[in-house]
Amino acid sequence: MFLARLKFDLSGCVALRWAALACLAAAASPAQALDLVVATVNNGHMLTLQRLAPQFEQAHPGVRIRWVTLEEDLLRQQVTRDVATRAGRFDIMTIGAYEARVWSGRGWLRPLQPSRGYEVDDLLPAVRQSLTHQGQLYALPFYGESTMTLVRKDLMQRAGISLPANPTWDQVAHAARRLHDPERGVYGICLRGKPGWGQNVSLLTTLVNTHGGQWFDMRWRPQLQSPAWRQALTLYTDLLRHQGPPGAVANGYNENLALFSAGRCAIWVDATVAGGFVNRPQESKVAGQVAFLQAPVASTPKGSHWLWSWSLAIPASSKNAQMAQAFIEWATSREYVELVAREVGWAAVPSGTRRSTYEAGPFRRANPHADVELQAINTADQNDPTLPRSPYVGIQWVGIPEFQAIGTAVGHQVARLLQPKPPSVEAVLEQAQHTTLRKMRSAGYIKP
Repeated sequence: MFLARLKFDLSGCVALRWAALACLAAAASPAQALDLVVATVNNGHMLTLQRLAPQFEQAHPGVRIRWVTLEEDLLRQQVTRDVATRAGRFDIMTIGAYEARVWSGRGWLRPLQPSRGYEVDDLLPAVRQSLTHQGQLYALPFYGESTMTLVRKDLMQRAGISLPANPTWDQVAHAARRLHDPERGVYGICLRGKPGWGQNVSLLTTLVNTHGGQWFDMRWRPQLQSPAWRQALTLYTDLLRHQGPPGAVANGYNENLALFSAGRCAIWVDATVAGGFVNRPQESKVAGQVAFLQAPVASTPKGSHWLWSWSLAIPASSKNAQMAQAFIEWATSREYVELVAREVGWAAVPSGTRRSTYEAGPFRRANPHADVELQAINTADQNDPTLPRSPYVGIQWVGIPEFQAIGTAVGHQVARLLQPKPPSVEAVLEQAQHTTLRKMRSAGYIKP
């Protein structure tokens, strides 16, 4: 049994697998209660972790997990402020590959040395590398993802159309126009419209990449008025304005997941993690009716799909670093995957992190998107994300501290195109170019 593996003998602190970490619990008696404060995003897998966390607490007497659960953009604001000021509000933070790279270079995160029983070599190489800086791990992946195309098979069959396993954006746009049927409450396509570097800009950047564009050239000069940006933004805007749902500017991942699961979207291009939710009959009206395809491409496959992992890290300001590492090892372990499979089901296990998960027959049977997801993750290269040479690491983000502010500013400018009286694409790109150039000059990347 899983809990049996975590039990230990206090006289010798001997455990079957987690001896080194379980010894820490001996120091946390009920008289010495220890609170671990975890800041996390309000995604489905994280909510499952909260549900199962009492099992960690039972195995570690005196330890209590306290949760601060926030919407994605608000989470990023709060944890960034906390690590930057070393306020010490959180012991564990849910971060992504962007933060792992940028924050580790600033000394904001504690380096991690997982215990021998953690099986680091079982982690998918691309995901492990994305959380490594100068040979050192700074976070452990809770679940990983790339992007894919989700399509309603029943609607395509009814319309007499099809899409290949590796569609182009032109093919997706054509299908969205054919499937758009607002009178019946079905919209041709759902895409992220909510402004933010982790929202609309994430998807838009993959569109730019696959059209042959980039954020910066090798001299760090912004390229936002290039033909690739113009083509990508025009396509994105046309799709959401003419084949998207009303109020698309307010929709991020969670909102589009709800729309798609309710049968309101014919096509959805977004994170592969969605496959584990849209196919659950108890949560989705379209379970069993969804085809999972690779993310669309345009003139090049370079950077057409992103690489991301929601991961757990320990800020340098944490006063409970040893027990925090014990928790994040448990939450990202093979044993936790097995626990979720037993308690909730194989369709609910966090994917995108471990080879062993994809080798499990029950997981593959419960997750028909598994092959698409694994191929997308394995082929995403954040070290070489664009067709023209770029000076940065990152696919849907740029691995510099300034990008969070730049991406959010551009995201708000892009969102204006989805308002009732939008400016032109050219006007938005001109303003985005000006904003980005000003910030890069201020940061010293470009000399006046």
